[in-house]
Amino acid sequence: MIRPGSEAELAEALRDATGPLSVRGGGTRGLLPDGTPLSTSALSGITLHDPAALTLVALAGTPVEEIDAALAKANQRLAFEPMDHRALLGTTGTPTIGGVVAANVSGPRRMQVGAARDHLLGLRFVDGEGTVVKNGGRVMKNVTGYDLARLVAGSRGALGVITEVALKVLPGTETAASLVIRGLDDATAVRAMSEALGTPFEVSGAAHDPQAQGGARTVLRIEGFAPSVEYRCRALAERLASHGAWEVETDREAVRVDWRGIRDVAPFHGTAGDVWRVSVRPSQAAELVARAGAEQAFYDWGGGLIWLRCAEGDDLRARLGRYDGHATLVRAAPETHAKLHTLQPEPLAVQALTRGLRETFDPRGILAA
Repeated sequence: MIRPGSEAELAEALRDATGPLSVRGGGTRGLLPDGTPLSTSALSGITLHDPAALTLVALAGTPVEEIDAALAKANQRLAFEPMDHRALLGTTGTPTIGGVVAANVSGPRRMQVGAARDHLLGLRFVDGEGTVVKNGGRVMKNVTGYDLARLVAGSRGALGVITEVALKVLPGTETAASLVIRGLDDATAVRAMSEALGTPFEVSGAAHDPQAQGGARTVLRIEGFAPSVEYRCRALAERLASHGAWEVETDREAVRVDWRGIRDVAPFHGTAGDVWRVSVRPSQAAELVARAGAEQAFYDWGGGLIWLRCAEGDDLRARLGRYDGHATLVRAAPETHAKLHTLQPEPLAVQALTRGLRETFDPRGILAA
């Protein structure tokens, strides 16, 4: 394994590479592309944290838990609450901030505050020719070249290897509470979540588990100062009374742990079968799940994100047909993943754009993503 200890060493390794490189951070994402392993784990450390400016800069291999701990001391947080994939994928390792940005990993709060890329002020990366590229800045008002940083976020290493990220952070929350209702069918639950997200009560999470223990469970999260949270919970419950009686659970009753489970798709932990991650318009979500015929489903982002657990080898894309969204195979046996992952090519326009970008940043094709 190639494990550079500095950005200069990484650039040299990329320039000298003669074949594909399989880039990884903390090794938590399961299946990785073929190629010589290249790890960014030695590029670690927080290089700047300015609480007053709500800004943090860290090297790509910095563990997310180290960043969370540093921010917590200043009563701050990564508002996009990135998912921890380990329990779902059955992997070990340590999630890193570079991996989070490279995959644009975003949790339940995404629909309120945006995705990981929306909190990215700038980054540094090394492209496929070994050239160091700096984009963006370290403070919020410096957004020169911001689009390139957003492009690299979510590219999964196909355009370059991230070495440093600058992020906007947000203050922590004083308290949190959840509104909970049981027994709603999927379509009704999605309507209730959409209605809640359309209110002025700043709902920061909306999830539905059709197969929860004790019956289908729909949960809405509200965060902030305690008096405000109490008022908004009461007002939202009244607004949604047509769907039934909502119970309120406060953070003293382990709601935060519950939302960590929602973030990490806890209902699928320890289960068998393939797992698909489907992005879709909420208005299509319930009908899509019915069409999928999956063994288990879980809704996040108010219905905009669906997790589906299917029998091993099921081609979910073929079963769903055409719809306004995208399905990604997240967990499967290696041979099944290789087979199903290639069955649905991207649209021609997207293929052309992707090819052009990769030819610009990785003309030799050494970044196996």
